[in-house]
Amino acid sequence: MDLDYQCWLQYTPIQNSSRRQDYQNWCNNLVIPVTTPVVNSAREEVVYALKKMVSIEPVVSEAPLQKKFVLFGIYGDSPLVDAAYGPEEATLDQEGYLIKTLRREGMEYLVITALTDRGLLYGSYHFLRLLQTEQDLSALQLREAPTNPLRLINHWDNMDGTIERGYAGRSIFYQNYELTPYLTRVRDYARLLASLGINGIAVNNVNVHDEETRLISVHLPKAKILAEIFRAYGIKVFLSVNFAAPMQLAGLATADPLDPEVKAWWRQKTAEIYQQIPDFGGFLVKADSEHRPGPFTYHRTHAEGANMLAEAIKEFGGLIIWRCFVYNCQQDWRDTATDRAKGAYEHFMPLDGQFAENVILQIKNGPMDFQVREPVSPLLGGMEQTNQLLELQITQEYTGQQVHLFYLVPQWKAVLEFDTYARGKGSFVKKVADGSLFQRKFNGFTGVANVGTDQNWTGHPLAQANLFGFGRLAWNPNLSVQEITEEWVKLTFSGQQTVVEQISSMLERSGRIYENYTAPLGIGWMVNPGHHYGPSVDGYEYSQWGTYHRADHTGIGVDRTVGTGTGYAGQYHPENALCYEIPKTCPEELLLFFHHLPFTYRLQDGKTIIQYIYDTHFRGVEQAKELQECWIKLKGYLDEQRYTAVLDRLILQIEHAKEWRDVINTYFYRKTGIPDQLGRQIYQ
Repeated sequence: MDLDYQCWLQYTPIQNSSRRQDYQNWCNNLVIPVTTPVVNSAREEVVYALKKMVSIEPVVSEAPLQKKFVLFGIYGDSPLVDAAYGPEEATLDQEGYLIKTLRREGMEYLVITALTDRGLLYGSYHFLRLLQTEQDLSALQLREAPTNPLRLINHWDNMDGTIERGYAGRSIFYQNYELTPYLTRVRDYARLLASLGINGIAVNNVNVHDEETRLISVHLPKAKILAEIFRAYGIKVFLSVNFAAPMQLAGLATADPLDPEVKAWWRQKTAEIYQQIPDFGGFLVKADSEHRPGPFTYHRTHAEGANMLAEAIKEFGGLIIWRCFVYNCQQDWRDTATDRAKGAYEHFMPLDGQFAENVILQIKNGPMDFQVREPVSPLLGGMEQTNQLLELQITQEYTGQQVHLFYLVPQWKAVLEFDTYARGKGSFVKKVADGSLFQRKFNGFTGVANVGTDQNWTGHPLAQANLFGFGRLAWNPNLSVQEITEEWVKLTFSGQQTVVEQISSMLERSGRIYENYTAPLGIGWMVNPGHHYGPSVDGYEYSQWGTYHRADHTGIGVDRTVGTGTGYAGQYHPENALCYEIPKTCPEELLLFFHHLPFTYRLQDGKTIIQYIYDTHFRGVEQAKELQECWIKLKGYLDEQRYTAVLDRLILQIEHAKEWRDVINTYFYRKTGIPDQLGRQIYQ
C-alpha cells in the first residue's frame, strides 16, 4: 500500500529497539472481553497496527493470559476494567475514554476503557498515536472527551462521480450514478475519520440535483450500504435533501412546509429511511440559496421550513441541519446599499428561538464564502437560543485548490479564538460552537471534505494536514496550531527533528504566503469566475453575486460601516462593532473589507495601501520560492514518491504565484498610475 494513501495511519516500524521491545512486552496479549461491530473495528485496527509497528501478532483473548497485557473494555465488563474508574470518572462523556496504567493483583496492565463502544474506538486510536510517537507507557493517566458533541464532514459529491469544488479526483462514493465498487476504500476513509473522532457524514452535495434527490427513495439502498460501512466506525450517515422533493418524487402540487400533504409525505419518507438505516443521522438542507428551492417560495420562514422537517424526524432521534448560506444572489452591482455580507444575519437573527430543538443552523465561519481573509460571521455569538454548527471548508476552493500549499488550521484557530463578547469578554467562537456559551445541546463543527479518488486522497499530499487538523480541532479546539501540526508530521512522515521542524514551518507559514500574493487586506474574491482559480481582479466586480472591491483610480474597499456604509459592522456586539467602524482601530488584515480608502492611505507602519499591495505581492512570490527551498532540504529524509509529488506542486505554485503578482500589481498600477517605490518590474 502506498505511503501517501495511508495518510496519518502509517504505523511506521518503531526504530528504537528498547522502545520496540517494551511495546512488544505490553502488547503480546490484548484482552478484549466485549464484542460489537465498533469494538471489532478497534480490535482489527490495533492488531493491524501492531503487526506493522512492532512486528508481533498479538494474542487476543477475553481474559488475561499473562501478567502484562493491554485491556480494552467498556465500563461494567470486568473488575479489571472498572478498576480504572474513580469518583472523578463518574462524569465521563459518552464518547470519552480513559487510558491508564494499572498494577493490581500481581498484574501490570494498560487499560483503554469507555462507557460506550465509540469511546473505546476513539481511545484505541489514541493508544496507537502514543505508540506511533514512541511515548512511555509505564505510568499513563489519561482522560479524554470531545469538546464538541457533533463533529461532521460534508461531502459535495454528486452521483455521476463529480465533486463540486473537489480537487483530488472524483467521488469515492459514486460513479456513473451507481455506488462505487471500491468499498474497501470507503472503509479506509471511515478508519481515517474515526481516528479523528468524526461522528457524522453527509454523503451527497448540498446542491441536490435530480438523481441525488432520489437518495431518499430509489437510491436509498446505496445510502444504506454506505451507512453500514460507517456504522462500524461510530459514524452516522446524513443525507442532503431537496426541499422540493415532495413535488419531484411524489408529484405533489406544492412543497409548502405548512401544507398537510407535504408534512405527511415527509413523515412517511422519514419512516422509510429509518427502516433501512436505523441510526440515520438526519437531513442537511440548503434552501433558498443560490437558486435552491425553499420556504420563501411559499412566503414561509426558514424556521417554518426547518421545523416541518424536524417534526417528521423527531420521533426517530434525527437532526435537521439547516445551512445559513442565504443571501441575494441577484444583486445589481450598481446598488451599493445591498450587502451580501449582511444576508445571513438579516435572514436568521429575527428567527432566533423559533427553531425546534432538533434543528441546528450551520453557519459558515465568515459572512461571505470561505475567503482567504474575512471576519467571523456575526451570527456566531448573535443567535443565543438556537443550536449552531460552525461550518469550515477543508477543500481549498478559494485557497489554492490543493495546488498551492495552504494550511488552514491557523486560520481556523483564529476564528475559534475570536471573542464575540456575546456574554462579555471571553465569549469565544469555540464556546459558541461547542454549545457551552448559550447552553445549547446540539452544536459542533462541520467541515466540507477535501478528499477524492486521487491515490493520496487530497491531491496535494500536504493537504492531508487540513483534514487531520479539522478533526483534531473538532475534538479539542484548545489544541494549539503547533501541537496539531507536529503531531500530523510525526504520524505521517517521521519524528526526526529536521523533518518535523521543516514541514511544520512550511505549513504554518503557508497561509500568509498565499494571502500575500492574492487579494489584499481582506478584500477577497479577485478570482476567475466559476472555477475560482487564478487571478481576475474584476472577474466578479460587475456580477450579481455581491462580490465587489469597488476600486477606482483613487481608492479601494467596501464601506461597511454604520456611519457611511452598508451598516454591516453594526451586526456585531458593540466591542467589535466599534473596532471595525474606524479605520485606525480596524485590524489591518480586514481593512478593505470594512472600509473604502484612498490608495495613499497610510497603514500603521507608514506604508501606503498601494505600496503595501506591491510589496506583499513581490514578497509572496519570494516566499513561495522559499517553500520549495525548504522542501528540497528534506530530500533523503522522505520517501521518493511523496517527496516528488510535493515538489511538483511547489514548482507549480511558484509559477502561479508569479501570475498572481503580475496581474494584481499591473492592475493597480494601471488603475492608480502610482509607481512602485522600489522600482521593481510592473508590466504596462
